[in-house]
Amino acid sequence: MKAASERRDLLRPLAAGLSLGAIFVAVVGIPLDVASELGLSDAETSTWILVVWGLPSVLSVSFTARYGEPLVLTGNIFILIFVFLLGGELSWAELVGATMSAGAIVLLLGAAGLTHRLAAVLPPPIVYGLLAGAVLGLFADSLTALGTSTLLVGTTFAAYFLSRAILGDQVPALLVALVTGLLVAVFASETGPVPDPVWPQVTFTMPQFTVEALATATPVLVVFIALQANAPSVVFLRSQGYEAPERVLSVVSGAGTMVGSFFGPMGVSLSLPATALVAGPEAGARDTRRWAAYIAAGIGLVVALAAGFAAELIDFIPASLLEAIVGLAVLGILAHSLKEVTHGPLLLGPLVAFGTSVSDVQLLGLGRFFWAIIFGLAVSLLLERDAWKTLTSG
Repeated sequence: MKAASERRDLLRPLAAGLSLGAIFVAVVGIPLDVASELGLSDAETSTWILVVWGLPSVLSVSFTARYGEPLVLTGNIFILIFVFLLGGELSWAELVGATMSAGAIVLLLGAAGLTHRLAAVLPPPIVYGLLAGAVLGLFADSLTALGTSTLLVGTTFAAYFLSRAILGDQVPALLVALVTGLLVAVFASETGPVPDPVWPQVTFTMPQFTVEALATATPVLVVFIALQANAPSVVFLRSQGYEAPERVLSVVSGAGTMVGSFFGPMGVSLSLPATALVAGPEAGARDTRRWAAYIAAGIGLVVALAAGFAAELIDFIPASLLEAIVGLAVLGILAHSLKEVTHGPLLLGPLVAFGTSVSDVQLLGLGRFFWAIIFGLAVSLLLERDAWKTLTSG
């Protein structure tokens, strides 16, 4: 009986680690769509995937071994989506400069122990309002693709929702959707040439620091790393009895983002969904959950090493399938963001930020995301000052 119990305790972190690893595989479709839209070279694409998956995985193994806790760092998916949204407004070098600057700010805030003060300057609900409006267009684009490639996109959508309904969280629905879509594309002869297995190429991008990029992107990126990802993940870890070295994690997130950005815009951070998966009760006994982190990080490293092959998948996977996968990937982000916008205590400011980010406003050479923050802050400061204070004090 005892042996059976021990096997179950080992199987549960194995299942949790494999589940998170499957998610790592599934979301490769996001940078592939970004690379296709931005016209990145194979070298730039493979380098980006290599670092976005490889660097956080190496850090995850190091942190987990050092502290004996399931500490999984990721290439922040919110930032990948935001890079996609900014691709038509900022150059690749400007995006690199923006994420590098965000990493420097996160590092300084973490080192000084001031991360929690960020909410007083830029309340998360306003940023979520911006994000909800921004990703709404990506989900709408995937529905547009449904009208032009009905069989392929329709079966991909059906596979995603049926997987969630039948399998729940046992198997990542996004992975089921991607595999289903690929099978349909192959049978319908909609795929391109099969890519050859190649090692990833490595190329550097020199950052370009512009006022537009620093004003439009950097503040939002800082919030994504520090408040949307690291802070709630640390709270969850501590609720499970782990020490979770918050300051060290913040400093490493900032430093990792700065270094990794030389290879492409990225953000290194914890992830609340990933943390809950490998550090929660479903991952087994508390002293064995670290194995879930090792397994997930190992799969992340495999994805990184396959970055050269992945980069060539752009010509193999139909564009409509990539659009569908991105639309499904942002569906959860959209739902979470709208929930954060509407549950208060701030409401009008986040809604103004939402509406502005949906628009095409351009003022003084700065785009919609900058003005979403400015207009949202102005409205909340003018009409929701007491609620703002409540949010900060809470």
